[in-house]
Amino acid sequence: MGILEPVSVEPSLSSLPELGTTFERRLRSLLQSDVEFIQLIEDDLVTAGGKRIRPRLALLASRALGGVPHEMELALAVELLHSATLLHDDLVDDAETRRGREAAFRKYGNAVSVLSGDYLLSRVLFLLAETGRIELVHLFAEAARQLAEGEVLQFQAAAYQEYSEAQYLRIIESKTAALMRAATEGAALLAEAPEPMRAALADFGREYGLAFQMRDDYLDLMGSADLLGKPVGGDVREGKVTLITLWLLREEPDGVGDVLLRRGAGEGDVDYLRELAQRTGVAARVVEAIGKRVQAAVKALAALPPSEARTSLEGLALAELERLQ
Repeated sequence: MGILEPVSVEPSLSSLPELGTTFERRLRSLLQSDVEFIQLIEDDLVTAGGKRIRPRLALLASRALGGVPHEMELALAVELLHSATLLHDDLVDDAETRRGREAAFRKYGNAVSVLSGDYLLSRVLFLLAETGRIELVHLFAEAARQLAEGEVLQFQAAAYQEYSEAQYLRIIESKTAALMRAATEGAALLAEAPEPMRAALADFGREYGLAFQMRDDYLDLMGSADLLGKPVGGDVREGKVTLITLWLLREEPDGVGDVLLRRGAGEGDVDYLRELAQRTGVAARVVEAIGKRVQAAVKALAALPPSEARTSLEGLALAELERLQ
């Protein structure tokens, strides 16, 4: 398969009926609280749904190993840790909405939103304790450390104007790939899988996570506002440097640098960057780079025995390319 060959292989949720039944029921049960504001925020998170990519990764990795003890606790823990970061990130980013709804801090205030995120973290700790595996606690603690460092590093990079590809990759590995790796490697840990299989699932989670974030960043500039459900160019307006803007900076340092330093870029600035990306071939090269990450993710799974679950994991990775077509 060529790197840019169109694919249509993303597994449907029908292959994981638990995500529509047991998972959602357990999630709602875990988030019960007699404190009204906490309950309102948690209800928003549950009813808003989302793609449940991270729990899907955990459950598919478990099935690829033949099913593992506490797979549901793993899936719930990874989703709740992700949700906690969203509550905090929305406040930091001054976001208007989350999953089509008004951001929690705008409805309930900063303090309630942050503390509700902390409440979610307490449920993550409970779930990890339920597994009885201290190694899983260590794995999630490391992922949480990377998540926090990645967010702060992104602000530091903007403040110091530290624009480098190495810095960008470190940020997205910390912010996105670390938690996806915890989802897949966590299944191998619970299964006490042989080291080659654990390494394979860890590598898959990392490479998939990098491809996922690189694709998201690419579409933020080059995508359609109708498909994204928000205006394009959000990262540029917030002063965030992504792979595509880094490579554009090499093409026209003065023009692109002026846009990045100015912050609050206007529609004309976004149009300029989009046109430049197409004209110079930077857009195509970024898509190719994403394709290489997808290929690395799929290759990592070769260490696992063939199964429907392995095919579904491969499909999740390949679908990242389909979204770029």
